[in-house]
Amino acid sequence: MIAVGIAMFVVANSGQTLSPDEKKIVDFIDRNNASAIALLETTVNIESPTEDIAGVKKVGSVYQKEFESLGMKTTWIDLPPEFKRAGHLMAESTGNCGKRLLLLGHLDTVLRGEPYRLDGTRAFGTGIGDMKGGNLIIIQALKALQAVGALKDTRIIVMFTGDEEDTADPIEASRRDMVAAAKRSDAALSFEGTVLNTATVGRRGFSSWRLEVTAKTGHSGQIFRDGMGHGAVFEAARILNEFRIALSKEKYLTFNPSLIVGGTTVETKDADGRAFGKTNVVAAKAVVNGDLRFISEAQKLSARTRMMEIVAKSLPGTTATITFEDGLPAMSPNDGNYGLLADLDKVSKDLGFGAIEALDPGERGAGDIAFVADLVPSLDGIGIGGSRASHAKGESAELSSLPMLTKRAALLIYRLTR
Repeated sequence: MIAVGIAMFVVANSGQTLSPDEKKIVDFIDRNNASAIALLETTVNIESPTEDIAGVKKVGSVYQKEFESLGMKTTWIDLPPEFKRAGHLMAESTGNCGKRLLLLGHLDTVLRGEPYRLDGTRAFGTGIGDMKGGNLIIIQALKALQAVGALKDTRIIVMFTGDEEDTADPIEASRRDMVAAAKRSDAALSFEGTVLNTATVGRRGFSSWRLEVTAKTGHSGQIFRDGMGHGAVFEAARILNEFRIALSKEKYLTFNPSLIVGGTTVETKDADGRAFGKTNVVAAKAVVNGDLRFISEAQKLSARTRMMEIVAKSLPGTTATITFEDGLPAMSPNDGNYGLLADLDKVSKDLGFGAIEALDPGERGAGDIAFVADLVPSLDGIGIGGSRASHAKGESAELSSLPMLTKRAALLIYRLTR
């Protein structure tokens, strides 16, 4: 969901380890870089925040025409109206050569658009890194394959989701087509922004939790006495502190209490809350909302078990409950993911661009690829990177890296589909 900074050292390309077709692919990408940048400008200038259904569909129609020009079969998948989301674009080639690939991008942005502008080799605009730049790399890579006659024999599914930044519930429905596509694939590649000379073999998942505490209430002068107890605010504080002790030192596991409301009366709705309480009254209720981030399903379940055990040990005069709601799953590092990383590393070295290492999974948030990473070997973080987080004003991308990243992607796809 985020695009992060990129600063790459590029070694001169000798091309001596490339096949004749691979050299033609590289040449195509160099000759067509200007038209690629023009397409990037066009898509960035179409505002497509998740909630703007018309905008998401409009940018999707631009990509749809690009895929159709490659001879790929395209489908627009509408989601039910109650989802309040635009839907997804899918494109597919139907050859019978090599591995079956699923390529992932997304159409939506978090913010409404800042228009495209260029400052030297750096381009600015909402969604340029996250992830209209990544979408562009997919399209240009496939165009390069088509130019040498290597696309028609492939078995490639491209899916650009329209709600990656705010996934529609229920997730089982909004990601049903992605999961089905993964089951017809041998590997998945996602084109979120790259970070330095790395690719992503693991991303943390997230879920939310809600803690509710009730307690005896009365005159504050009676607090801590047997007949009164500790009150709801003290119990909430105890629980949060024990969460901190139990969970804060485990690698890749984090919990964050983001909203807390306590007092004589409490009202909460979504991310909003209010409370009433006087200083001479023991708090009767406290509510805490937060999130949990994890690198595997096992880590998530283990953390939840420990949290429930802590909640169950109530202070005198109080009771507490905790509930959990799933968000995005984790993309857990595995041998298959590292195998794809090795393939990309070989491509990069053959191109003269140096080694590619695995990004620390703690450096990435959750992303769409996590919905399929338990089904097929997966690799992420191979799109264009920017200078700052994409969920903020001033999003940018370094255009000088675009040809290199496109060549790496194109040759990786080419080799996997031979």
